[in-house]
Amino acid sequence: MSRKGNCWDNAVAESFFKTLKTKLIYHKKYESVLQAKTSIFEYIEIWYKKKRLHSSLGYKTRLEVELEFNKLKDVA
Repeated sequence: MSRKGNCWDNAVAESFFKTLKTKLIYHKKYESVLQAKTSIFEYIEIWYKKKRLHSSLGYKTRLEVELEFNKLKDVA
């Protein structure tokens, strides 16, 4: 965090959690905490990391970028 009142500090995190809530949480009624945790885990690990294209990453998935980074790291 930089200074008090700087609205850009948490912009990325707030955007992610807004998307998580509107796309997943508000549309389901969970029977238990375990069911909610499992659903959120699947959303993040399966859809968000492996399928969702990110414009800031050149319209690649986070997994693709991570694999490319590891290849470059191994070469260097």
